[in-house]
Amino acid sequence: MLKCRTVWKKLAPLARDSSTLSRQSVRRAGLTNGSAVRVPAAHMSSGSAGGGGENKLYVLLVGAACLGGGIYAYRTVKGDQQRYMERMAEISSRPHKAASQKTTVPSQSEPPAVEATETEAVPEPKPQAALSSEEPSPPAPDAEAAAPRESAEPLPADEPVVGASPEEAAEPPAAPVVEEADSSPASPSVPSHAPYLLIGGGTASFAAARSIRARDPGARVLIVTEEPDLPYMRPPLSKELWFSDDPGVTETLRFKQWNGKERSIYFQPLSFYIHPEEFNSAENGGVAVLTGKKVIHMDVRGNKVKLDDDTEISYDKCLIATGGMPRNLQAIERAGEDVTKRTTLFRKIDDFKSLDKVSRSISSITIIGGGFLGSELACALGRRSTESGLEVIQMFPEKGNMGKVLPEYLSNWTTEKVKKEGVKIISEALVKSVNYKDDKLEIQLKDGRLVKTDHIVAAVGLEPNCDLAKSAGLEVDSDFGGFRVNAELQARSNIWVAGDAACFYDIRLGRRRVEHHDHAVVSGRLAGENMTGASKPYWHQSMFWSDLGPDVGYEAIGIVDSSLPTVGVFAKATAKDTPKAATEKSGTGIRSESETEDTAVSPVASSTPAPAVEQHKDGYGKGVIFYLRDKVVVGIILWNVFNRMPIARKIIKDGEEHADLNEVAKLFNIHED
Repeated sequence: MLKCRTVWKKLAPLARDSSTLSRQSVRRAGLTNGSAVRVPAAHMSSGSAGGGGENKLYVLLVGAACLGGGIYAYRTVKGDQQRYMERMAEISSRPHKAASQKTTVPSQSEPPAVEATETEAVPEPKPQAALSSEEPSPPAPDAEAAAPRESAEPLPADEPVVGASPEEAAEPPAAPVVEEADSSPASPSVPSHAPYLLIGGGTASFAAARSIRARDPGARVLIVTEEPDLPYMRPPLSKELWFSDDPGVTETLRFKQWNGKERSIYFQPLSFYIHPEEFNSAENGGVAVLTGKKVIHMDVRGNKVKLDDDTEISYDKCLIATGGMPRNLQAIERAGEDVTKRTTLFRKIDDFKSLDKVSRSISSITIIGGGFLGSELACALGRRSTESGLEVIQMFPEKGNMGKVLPEYLSNWTTEKVKKEGVKIISEALVKSVNYKDDKLEIQLKDGRLVKTDHIVAAVGLEPNCDLAKSAGLEVDSDFGGFRVNAELQARSNIWVAGDAACFYDIRLGRRRVEHHDHAVVSGRLAGENMTGASKPYWHQSMFWSDLGPDVGYEAIGIVDSSLPTVGVFAKATAKDTPKAATEKSGTGIRSESETEDTAVSPVASSTPAPAVEQHKDGYGKGVIFYLRDKVVVGIILWNVFNRMPIARKIIKDGEEHADLNEVAKLFNIHED
C-alpha cells in the first residue's frame, strides 16, 4: 500500500496537467473554427481528440487509488481486531498466570503451612449482601435511610486482616513474584486500578460502598483505610460498650443495646468483603478493603493516588471520607512525653481498648471537655467507679455539661445528673499547664486550682482531616474547615466528599459541617448515588443523639447552639420515656437506624392542653427545646422524646415563624401518657 501511495504522489500532478492541456486544446480548436465549443470543465472527455489518452490514464490512476484505499482500510480494521482479541486474551490469562506463579513460589522457599494460612485469608465474596438495604426514593431526600441494619459478626482474634501487606501475608521477599512488581509500583495485594476508590474506612465510606453496589451491582469498590479494622460504627465506643458485662468486650467488640439485644460494632463480617487480590477477577465485583494503608498524595489530573508505601492506584471516581482527628490542648502538646503518653485522644477502637485497660489499673482519671463525648465517657466511667473505686473527674470551661448546646437551666440539670453517676465536676475550668510530678499528672488551672490525676482523656472536639487538600488542589473552608463541596457533594468533576470532612451548603441553614453518625451515613449514601450518576442534591437535615446512660437521652436536629434564643416545653416523663424504652421499641440503639425518615405531612397533634413553658423547674422529664434565629426555628432538641424526628425535620424545612411554640410542641404528643 505504501508503494501505491508513492506512485500516486508522483503521477497525480502529471494527470492533472494532462487534463488541463486537453481542455485548453479543445478551446483553441473551437476558436480557430470560428464557433464556440462548450467544454464541461468538470467532465472528462473520452474522445480521441484533445488528449483522450491522458484522461484514460487519469481514470486508471483514480481507480487504482480507490482499490488500494479499500484494501488498506480492510487490512487496518482486520489488524486492529486481531490485536484487540490478543490483548483481551492476555488480560484474561493474567489471574491464571499469577495463580500458577504463587503456587510454584512457596514450594521453593516456604513451608506448606504458609500456603494454608494464605488460603484462609481469602474470604468467599458475598457481594449481593450489599443489596439488602432499602434505597430511598428519589423524590424525597428526607426519606433517605440512615444506616445499615444488618448486625455484624466480630472478627476472630486470629483472623488475617483484609488487605494485608505481602509481609503480613508471609510472602518471601526474594520470591519471583515480588521481582515482577518492579515493572509496576503496585504490590500483589494492592489493585493498580479501582473504578470506585473510597479514601477512608469509616461510616461514610461504608454507606457509599453499599449505595454504589445497590445502583451498580457489578461495581468494584476499593476502600483504603489507615486503620487496621474493617468499617465499624463509632457511637458504641462511648456508649454501650462501656456498660457491657462481658469481660472480653475489648476483644469481641460485641455489646448489648439498652434493650438487651446483642450486636457487633462492625457493619459487616469479614466474609462480606472480597480480598484485594481478587478485586479484578471477582465475577460479580464487590467491596475490598485495604487496611493499614494511608493515601498521602492525590493526582487529580492523572486520576491516581499514592499510598504511604509509594504504591499508586488509579481510579475512575473517588470519594474522600477521611473524617477527622481528635483535637488536643496546647498545654498537653507542649508538656512533654511523660504527659502525652498518659493522655488519650478518644476516637478509634484502639483508643477504647487502651482506655478500658488504663481505667482498670489506675486510681484517678480526668476527662477534659464537657460536650457529647466528654459527658458520655464521664457517665460511663462514673458507673465503673462505684465498683472499682476509680475517681472520675470531668472539667470544662462552661458552667455545666454540654453548655454549648443546651440552655443553661437544662445544662445545670444535666450536670447534676452526671454527678449522681459518681463523677466529680469542675466547671469553668481553663487549663493553664500540665506537668508530670511524683507519678502524678498535675493540671494547673488559670484560676489557680490544681488537679492531680493519673490519666487524662482529652475530648475537646474534632479537626477535619484535610491533608489531601494541598496535593489535590481542593478548597478548604476557612470558617468551618473541611473540603468545600457543591450541593451534590462534589469537590471536582470526579471527586466527592462525605462525612465529617465535607463542608456543604444547607439550603435552609447555610454552609455547614456536621460531625455526627447520621450525617456520615446519609452523606455517604448520597455521594455513592451521585458517583453512579444520580445527580441528587443534598438537603437532608441530619440528626444526632446522645445518651447519658440508659435513662436520659436526647435527639437533636439543625443548629443547636446555646447562644441562640430557646423556648422549652416540658412534660412529666413516664417509664417509656428513656433511651432504654426507645431501644426496646425500635430494636436498635443506633437511633438513626430506627428513624422511619417518613416525611411528616400532617402530624396529629395531641388534644391535651399544653402547660405554660417550663424553664425553671427542678425536673425535666421529657420535652422539646426550640432554637430560634430571626424568630424562625432552626434547631430542635427532643429531650427523652424518641421516634419523632420526621416532625422536627419538617418544622425546620418549612422555615416558618410560629406565634405560639406551645402549639407546635403538641405535634410531638409530649403531653400524652
